[in-house]
Amino acid sequence: MTQTASKFPELLKTWRSRRRLSQLDLALEAGLSQRHISFLETGRSKPSRMAISQLGLALGMPVAEVDTMLVSAGYAAPSMDQRWSAETRAAVQASIDHVLTGHEPFPAFSVDRIWTVQKANLSAQSFFAFLGNTTEMNILRAILSPGPVKDRLRNWTDSARALMRIVEMEAARRPHDQEAQDLLKDLLDLPGVRAAMEALPDGPPEPVLALKIDVDGAELSLFSMIATIGMSSDAALDDIRIETLLPADDSTRSWFLARAL
Repeated sequence: MTQTASKFPELLKTWRSRRRLSQLDLALEAGLSQRHISFLETGRSKPSRMAISQLGLALGMPVAEVDTMLVSAGYAAPSMDQRWSAETRAAVQASIDHVLTGHEPFPAFSVDRIWTVQKANLSAQSFFAFLGNTTEMNILRAILSPGPVKDRLRNWTDSARALMRIVEMEAARRPHDQEAQDLLKDLLDLPGVRAAMEALPDGPPEPVLALKIDVDGAELSLFSMIATIGMSSDAALDDIRIETLLPADDSTRSWFLARAL
């Protein structure tokens, strides 16, 4: 625990620097004294769990990063304690199922922090199979990797550029998430991805970027809405994303409605 706790001052200084805050600025935001912040960064004082919580809020840290800071100070992260959360987790999963089912006949799925599908409604499962993707569970890999989904995307370059910006932002938000960092590296190494990121848009950006998918010569146009669990202090729950795909035009809406009959 002593070896782990020695990492806390470095983490705190790193996050304060990332947010471009002075010790005084952080002290005011967190409701702590500047002297206490100084002592925490030099290792002269050990933080309490409450202090770490206050610092996490003041620094706008993702829950998983707060957990990392707790562990670095010698505490167990809240998400390591499963006793209190069993009922809540069951309620969350039931709610996710409700949203996915209620979105039929349009695709909807829940993903984790690195966009790996955890659950999908029947429409999403059949649509992914229709596009030719039956094995890849990571949405980003399915879209960006060479294969049937990429081949059907008429605006693959624009989509790839937008998706990679999201991945880069998420990886930057969570610098200690090795899986996210590894995913970013792997995606950057895929054919055409770096070129897509450097390519200039053909014109002014659309208000909403829709995936334009070739379906037997016709074009489906789908945009997404993403929902998260509100006010969660548990990293596993905070990581959940529910993505719903919605028709951007009447012909796309009619295509899905017809398949549901």
